[in-house]
Amino acid sequence: MSLNVRTVTASEYPDWLRAVQNGFLTPGSPSDEAVAERLEDTDLSRVLGVFDGGRCVGTFSSFPQRLTLPGGSTVVADAVSAVTMAPTHRRRGLLSRMMTDDLAAARERGEAVATLVAAEYPIYGRYGFGPATWSTEWEVSVHRAGLDPRRSGQPADGGRVELVDGADIRTYGPGVHARLAAVRPGIVSRDERWWKKHTGVAARSPYEKWDEPFYAVHRDADGTVDGLMIYSADGKWSDGGQPVNTATVRELIAATPAAERALWLFLCSVDWISTVRSGTRAPDDLLPLLLPDPRAARPVTHTDWLWLRMLDVERALEARAYEREASLVLDVRDASGPAAGRFLLDASPDGARCTPTTRSADLVLGAAELATLYLGDESARRLVDLGRADELRSGAAEVADAVFRTGRRPWCPDVF
Repeated sequence: MSLNVRTVTASEYPDWLRAVQNGFLTPGSPSDEAVAERLEDTDLSRVLGVFDGGRCVGTFSSFPQRLTLPGGSTVVADAVSAVTMAPTHRRRGLLSRMMTDDLAAARERGEAVATLVAAEYPIYGRYGFGPATWSTEWEVSVHRAGLDPRRSGQPADGGRVELVDGADIRTYGPGVHARLAAVRPGIVSRDERWWKKHTGVAARSPYEKWDEPFYAVHRDADGTVDGLMIYSADGKWSDGGQPVNTATVRELIAATPAAERALWLFLCSVDWISTVRSGTRAPDDLLPLLLPDPRAARPVTHTDWLWLRMLDVERALEARAYEREASLVLDVRDASGPAAGRFLLDASPDGARCTPTTRSADLVLGAAELATLYLGDESARRLVDLGRADELRSGAAEVADAVFRTGRRPWCPDVF
């Protein structure tokens, strides 16, 4: 029987969700309530399925997402999600068909880039995606951190940390997130359902188990909430009758370094907590160096996170900010087409202009490599040394690094 790749109807959506769960090895069926709630926030014209007879065997979806760029501006990205294929139907080009259709539609809509979080590294490079942010998780041994337990619980600058409930997080969270997004490249937009889901209000699928966490916010000296944290504790005790709890951070965002510092030090001062797991953080996160003994924080996970694909090079490169003035001619190779071309980038702190050109190239690189440079995390010099870019004008890689790289590494705290 022939395979049919097409958009999904409302009546087929429950079967599509079951196929997503099967693809991620999470058996079970979503409740009618969960299906109905998801449908309210889903544009079915951007939900694709592979159907073998009447059964959904492959899934793909996308949605509009705002991505923060260096300098604080944003672009609308085509956020790709829920990509699965049944093990019985792999290696037939079905994902390629869905990806090609989706990226073509995204470019037609005027979206300059596409984003995703890759479950497996080798898959998406062949579609022109490259890792644009990375993630690190730390485990902190509180007893080795060197903190003074008498002074670490509350900040000394007039601010304060308060325990709150989920409703408070839904109230204050969007504002804190917006302030963070204005200063940190890599942050992606969150809708109302995100805040409901992460505070236990939204309906959940069987594989999305919910245990009520603890919530805390930081207020500055004027009383404004400028940071928040969601964390859980495992309630473990040693054989000797001593509490040895591990606190796991589910969410910590802060609009200021002072708020971030206060929330970390507060959590490390909670009685009965002997270990803190940081959750998803940027590789250059402040946490280790906030501790008197940074070795008390050891990295336990380091991995690629947000992947990016260029769809419109001219619009994308003009959208972000640059801290120095320079001109570069980039010859971008893209087998799939939308990012291919030779472009002159004239960058300056006052703005940028990117136009097609016939001038000789300074750097030759693939669309995936340009994507890794875009948010400021990767080094052009390293790409050249790896053989993933060619430097045709001496010193061009150093110029590219001075133009593209940022003071803080981009960070995406979300999975989607």
